Amino acid sequence: MNYFEGTATPWTDLGDGLRRKIVGHTPQLMSVIMQFDKGAVGTPHAHDVHDQIAYVVAGSFEASINGEVRVLRVGDAFIAPHHTTHGVVALEQDSMLLDQFSPRRDDYLPS
Repeated sequence: MNYFEGTATPWTDLGDGLRRKIVGHTPQLMSVIMQFDKGAVGTPHAHDVHDQIAYVVAGSFEASINGEVRVLRVGDAFIAPHHTTHGVVALEQDSMLLDQFSPRRDDYLPS
């Protein structure tokens, strides 16, 4: 697929106030929109293989990268190379991140 149409792509409800849309992917790269209810938590974790950049599209987040905590607002981003512990808490309703992963997150793809 060469184009992504947001209105034609449904959200996947992940529970606990989190929703995801895959924007596009190649074997080397994946873009994903994550939407959060206020107070929803992206539990701190690290990836063994994937590098991640998360760009704030809407709302704001308290982000923790290897224990360093900052508030991120629209236009801000965090970078989490593999093996870097990272997590977020949404500070506003419908806060959104555009996550970029390299390589692609095959576990996000429908089976």
